[in-house]
Amino acid sequence: MRHGKTSFRHESLQDCKTIRNILKSISNGLSEGKLTFSDDEDTIIMEPEGLLNLKLTATQEEGRHRINIRISWQVEDEPAKKKKALSVSTQ
Repeated sequence: MRHGKTSFRHESLQDCKTIRNILKSISNGLSEGKLTFSDDEDTIIMEPEGLLNLKLTATQEEGRHRINIRISWQVEDEPAKKKKALSVSTQ
């Protein structure tokens, strides 16, 4: 796994059908354990596993409605180390 920050950002105007298809693709990627995001400039591949944190907010302000969906998870850089038994004795 790479260290440091790698990010992908895309912003565009889309119709509801296109956004629905994007959300379906994200859902399928979560089911398969692999998400690939790309555009003409960049690509990022993510492999979600284990427990995921979901944050969803919805707001209505004058003339502007917004939905934010954030999904995050921790990635271990190394395989989990087997815990060794601890032994304490007095002499």
